Amino acid sequence: MSFPSWLSQLYRGLSRPIRRTTQPIWGSLYRSLVQSSQRRNPEFSSFAVRTNTCGELRSSHLGQEVTLCGWIQYRRQNTFLVLRDFHGLVQVVIPQDEKMPTGEIEIKVKTAELLNACKKLPFEIKDFMKKTEALRLQYRYLDLRSFQMQYNLRLRSQMVMKMREYLCNLHGFVDIETPTLFKRTPGGAKEFLVPSREPGKFYSLPQSPQQFKQLLMVGGLDRYFQVARCYRDEGSRPDRQPEFTQIDIEMSFVDQTGIQSLIEGLLQYSWPNDKDPVVVPFPTVTFTEALATYGTDKPDTRFGMKIIDISDVFRNTEIGFLQDVLSKPHGTVKAICIPEGAKYLKRKDIESIRKFAADHFNQEILPVFLNANRNWNSPVASFIMESQRLELIRLMDTQEEDVVLLTAGEHNKACSLLGKLRLECADLLETRGMVLRDPTLFSFLWVVDFPLFLPKEENPRELESAHHPFTAPHPSDIHLLYTEPKKARSQHYDLVLNGNEIGGGSIRIHNAELQRYILATLLKEDVKMLSHLLQALDYGAPPHGGIALGLDRLICLVTGSPSIRDVIAFPKSFRGHDLMSNAPDSIPSEELKPYHIRVSWPTDSKAERAH
Repeated sequence: MSFPSWLSQLYRGLSRPIRRTTQPIWGSLYRSLVQSSQRRNPEFSSFAVRTNTCGELRSSHLGQEVTLCGWIQYRRQNTFLVLRDFHGLVQVVIPQDEKMPTGEIEIKVKTAELLNACKKLPFEIKDFMKKTEALRLQYRYLDLRSFQMQYNLRLRSQMVMKMREYLCNLHGFVDIETPTLFKRTPGGAKEFLVPSREPGKFYSLPQSPQQFKQLLMVGGLDRYFQVARCYRDEGSRPDRQPEFTQIDIEMSFVDQTGIQSLIEGLLQYSWPNDKDPVVVPFPTVTFTEALATYGTDKPDTRFGMKIIDISDVFRNTEIGFLQDVLSKPHGTVKAICIPEGAKYLKRKDIESIRKFAADHFNQEILPVFLNANRNWNSPVASFIMESQRLELIRLMDTQEEDVVLLTAGEHNKACSLLGKLRLECADLLETRGMVLRDPTLFSFLWVVDFPLFLPKEENPRELESAHHPFTAPHPSDIHLLYTEPKKARSQHYDLVLNGNEIGGGSIRIHNAELQRYILATLLKEDVKMLSHLLQALDYGAPPHGGIALGLDRLICLVTGSPSIRDVIAFPKSFRGHDLMSNAPDSIPSEELKPYHIRVSWPTDSKAERAH
């Protein structure tokens, strides 16, 4: 019989040995992943017509009759075949250039049954083959056959299972599903609307189960957990999707330290065996410290280049613009040191950095070479006195080829700018060959003591919640709610991994009167929208708190994937489209009538549709 390429096959045969034992990288990945769950030795062929997977046969199976199912990876002369499934490869006859972990055996075919034919593939199912992301998403069911996607999704499954074990079996959490159809929540991200058959009334898809999990605490469930689907009507980014998954947790009678300890134990328990163990407890910094040191509330602590306050060095300076900045209430002079910047950065890089600062922050960046004999377009360098230069060298701990980037301005603005440049310069240095951020290192960090409120961008005189309106104020700052609410800190905590926020939570407000005051008086929200929650808090709500871990982002970092789309089976594109099914799609007008909806097309769209 002839064998067209990429056929699903069923093989029955006897295994016999050959000499080939070299193992490829993906084989090691699969072995480590499978071995990580060997406590119960999962049976991959139960309830199936096969007796074994392609990846598990070894010399210990010699003489056994086996039934295998899979796809043809290679064929030659319609006789020599390599069969592939999710677990690995097995050879009927090994091609000379092929190596696989099952290389000790080959299958002597007794019968072969053709299960299905296959058209010419739009791309080869090989990880090293370059494919555009659009093509991968269009044919996602084929892309899922790749070893990397198989590894990512199976690792995700195993980590979630271990999380369930830890929470439910070891710590008494209850896995509870909450509704997907809900009502609009004030504040926060934009929500997707779902029409109902009642004129003018809509459901909303929840951006998180926040209210439900608090109501479960009022209901006495004590410890809630859910692998929750959440929705936000926002633009898609490499680390965002319109629909995403979070590990959602809530506990009664707990404080911030208790939640943090729980999450550290959860990650330690569920961490893959092929990675370095998670070391607990995680370090903690306050929001104020994170901003002052790293210029962001989600710092990557795998490398240095910390922000240094050098204001005192220039208190008596003759440099005019520095005098002006330091004479203002929140004026400051800050700097970061770029290691070996004189060696790795080019003049055009410095100019690009200065342009970025001017365009995005309306700030001036001054490069200063304290040790090297060059200062590219830096008017301040010639005005720095020798005593100031020596003090800067001491404070910045500079070496011969280092470059100092200096800026002056309002504290938060100067720190934010240098925080951006810290990451930009790290990227530049690494593209030029320097290793700053160890890709095998996982650097966890808790960030705490966030402000409770922030001024609204559109109207700075009004307040909005920095986290969400159910976050409790810091116990020491409750009095500030009635005098200076902008200064109040919250009991909000974020978990950061390698510069990415992977979790966020808070201790909640469990007092109905305080919750009503914050909503109505401080945030100017319509409390009628949350009357059900306020009523529930009035019936003896226990103190409670929780957290949500972004599962997609966490798995993305663990697997080293460039995008969360690489750890989701069927993700949306950058614009939020499903390229495989062409969703979202238009609906005939007659199907919209029961929902009392009529589409009003923009003028230019009508013209396009007419053509």
